[in-house]
Amino acid sequence: MNAKGQNGQDRVHILVVDDDEVIRTSIQEAIQRAGYRCSSVPSADKALETLKNKNADVVITDIRMPGINGFKLTEAVKKQYDVDVIIITGYGDEFSYEEAIEKGASDFIVKPVRLKELVVRLKRVLEERALIAQRRQMEEQLRKLTITDDLTKLHNMRHFYTQLQTEMSRAFRYKGPLSLLLLDVDRFKQYNDTYGHLEGDQVLIKLGEVIRECLRKSDTAYRYGGDEFMVILPETRGSEARKVAERIRTRFPAVYSYRTSGRIDATVSVGVAEYHPGEDLSEFIKRADQAMYEAKRQGGNQSLLAEE
Repeated sequence: MNAKGQNGQDRVHILVVDDDEVIRTSIQEAIQRAGYRCSSVPSADKALETLKNKNADVVITDIRMPGINGFKLTEAVKKQYDVDVIIITGYGDEFSYEEAIEKGASDFIVKPVRLKELVVRLKRVLEERALIAQRRQMEEQLRKLTITDDLTKLHNMRHFYTQLQTEMSRAFRYKGPLSLLLLDVDRFKQYNDTYGHLEGDQVLIKLGEVIRECLRKSDTAYRYGGDEFMVILPETRGSEARKVAERIRTRFPAVYSYRTSGRIDATVSVGVAEYHPGEDLSEFIKRADQAMYEAKRQGGNQSLLAEE
């Protein structure tokens, strides 16, 4: 539903579709008097053309019209747009409420239309529409909470496994490349012991920001646990993934401490692995992990590509 103004009415748009100009005009005027923006067209073809360029919250349509009838219009609207439909008809004995609902309509009114009743029913449809939009928003917020790490705002480990399996299946099916980065902050325990966990958290937050800045839209980043991070790079060879790892690594050092006046350098080691078609998820992760630990063994602050 569109954003609302003072009472929600001035931002709502209603589209009336009826080939009878007198009925069409009277309905439009009644809706406008109720405080809603309203426009009208004489046919379903005009309605579909209007919806291509102008958002609507509710379409009110007659059933019998030249060309496309109201039922066909309802089906087309519900298929293409997030719009509610109220159907009106002067042939209540030929068309039923159940049939209208099956076509996707939110309400069904028999002519002669009592304008006050129409406005009341319109308000009910709009209220239900607002509740559904609110519920969807809450569900999306809850979904994001379940897959997001509280500290870094990257995805969490639970979502990582699901997404990696999806990308591995896609790479195997379409024979495309896929790479994985495993990043670990060097000497992070020592950093925490020296400056405290609050400063350690700032390091992790900064690393999360740097990772996001270095990725494409198709790439995804995760806090794997503690000071370990994962990055999934679809359609990426190992050599290209190594370049991404180096971009992150070189941008990450020189994190400023929030509680000291000095400049505190934190570095990261990165293991890079390219997916081998047919290998399982744990083996893929293990190769990236081994490459990361080898980078640390060699002194840290570097990236290594897992051996083929």
